[in-house]
Amino acid sequence: MSYRRSRSHQLNPHHRQRRGRGMNARTEPSEGETDAIARPPLVRELLLVAGLFLVYKFGRQLAAGHTGEAFGNAHRVWDLERAVHLPGEGSVQNLLLHGDTLVHLANTYYATVHFPATAAFLIWLYLRRPGHYVWARRVLAAVTAAALLVHLAFPLAPPRMLAAAGLVDTAKVYGPSVYGPPQTDHLSNQFAAMPSLHFGWALMVAIGLIVATRSRWRWLWLLHPLLTLTVIVGTANHYWLDAIVATLMLGIALVVIHPPRRTAATPDPADTAAPASAPAARTEENVLVGAGR
Repeated sequence: MSYRRSRSHQLNPHHRQRRGRGMNARTEPSEGETDAIARPPLVRELLLVAGLFLVYKFGRQLAAGHTGEAFGNAHRVWDLERAVHLPGEGSVQNLLLHGDTLVHLANTYYATVHFPATAAFLIWLYLRRPGHYVWARRVLAAVTAAALLVHLAFPLAPPRMLAAAGLVDTAKVYGPSVYGPPQTDHLSNQFAAMPSLHFGWALMVAIGLIVATRSRWRWLWLLHPLLTLTVIVGTANHYWLDAIVATLMLGIALVVIHPPRRTAATPDPADTAAPASAPAARTEENVLVGAGR
């Protein structure tokens, strides 16, 4: 009988180790696991994204030209921010105006980072996390479509155009600038300040990378929307409320459109082999028990 207990004691820890490895394989997916959703066809995605971009650019042009309404709304937004005691945009701009180099870098960031960063984000997801790519593309499309409706219903002049704000048009003074005079600029709608898609897209990039990756450093992606917020306010291209509205719209989209669930990793080979080896272990134990008798 003592020999039987000793043999069982030797078998049980090994069996528990197998079970432990199997549990870890099921509950701790590896970084390299793939999404269950297949990668969408590349040509279709390129046409879809290009089509959405063209629709958005055309829609923004439909909202252009409402100069009087845009400046009236700007005064209302400025007064509302002061009424609810939001910090003045000028406090952020003063930080940038300490040196020409800093404000020039801020203008360059505003002009060059917005679209390339979002495009790089979508390309990386498409190649490495196709399921998360579909989710992110849907969220960005929903937020952009909702923003277009707001641009049509609520044209808004940016604070750099509002004399009451007392802010400097940093792009015009220090460069580089992506905008021309509103009267002759036919490539963009400068009265589409609310919501700020610069901030909304940057925040989605950070959230998407945090959700789709497992690195302990992934939370540092939040520096991207934080820096974007500093730039869009400091350069007087947006009000605080523009970023707040963009955040609310993104939050609603994220509630409605859920990210994909991660699939379980491939089980440990030792775990899959356990059911086949278990009967042999039981047979060996029975033989030993009989010998003890």
